[in-house]
Amino acid sequence: MKQSYKKSRPARQEGFRHKHSLGQNFLTDAALLESLIDEAGVGAEDHILEIGPGGGDMTRLLSGRCKTVTAVEIDRDLIPILRVVMDRAENFTLVEGDILRVNLPEIMMGKTPFHVVANIPYYLTTDLMNLLLGSDLPIRSINVMVQKEAAQRVLARPSTPEYGPLAIRAQYYTSPRLARVVEAACFTPPPKVDSAFLCMPWRDAPAVNVRDERRFFKIVNAAFALRRKTLCNNLIPAFRISREEAEAWLSRANLPATIRGEALTLQQFADLANAETDDPSPI
Repeated sequence: MKQSYKKSRPARQEGFRHKHSLGQNFLTDAALLESLIDEAGVGAEDHILEIGPGGGDMTRLLSGRCKTVTAVEIDRDLIPILRVVMDRAENFTLVEGDILRVNLPEIMMGKTPFHVVANIPYYLTTDLMNLLLGSDLPIRSINVMVQKEAAQRVLARPSTPEYGPLAIRAQYYTSPRLARVVEAACFTPPPKVDSAFLCMPWRDAPAVNVRDERRFFKIVNAAFALRRKTLCNNLIPAFRISREEAEAWLSRANLPATIRGEALTLQQFADLANAETDDPSPI
């Protein structure tokens, strides 16, 4: 049976206006927020990095349930609101800044490993995911509210329109799952589409065995550079090789010369990367 939640109430603080440019759509319903924290599976011994705390509704709940909460907020107008809401929380640290530019190792020093919790604006999803997934930080899980379309791109399978580098990177490092869909009406102001809460626990080891991760992801990015082209045609300019070399490389990985990148599984991308590494001739 579908769970229903109350529509978020307007921000309690007078004078605050939600900024469309920052993709601000807040959740304030305590029951919904508690359920999302339950889905994330965080508890008393966990350190939390919260990105975009908004008015502090989830921040307050996280602080009551977890060891520490470090929140990064870019909107200066929300800083005094958050300081008031979290005034009595001794385990809370507020960082003003852009999550794509702050020094994450510095602000999380002594609070590792940690879990990420975030309500991400659509425009920031790919950049933030790539930042977190491509870092060497000791992240235990990424738990994010994103627009439904973005969630589909993280969970996508081969040979689907949504499948691409983001899905591969996310599924390589984590085990993403759709925790729940959250209707637009639950937010203030309501966005134009529904959202989804993704829980992405970090794998103990990557999903596939890759000898050279840099080469692996270079292949992945090349494979989707031009979707209408075959994988062979995309590898040629990316690796500056001839068609004959590209076809031989694919053959060593037991892949046909006509295959498109969007059809490859993570294992097939790994096989291709490892086959290239096995070849004594430089590429």
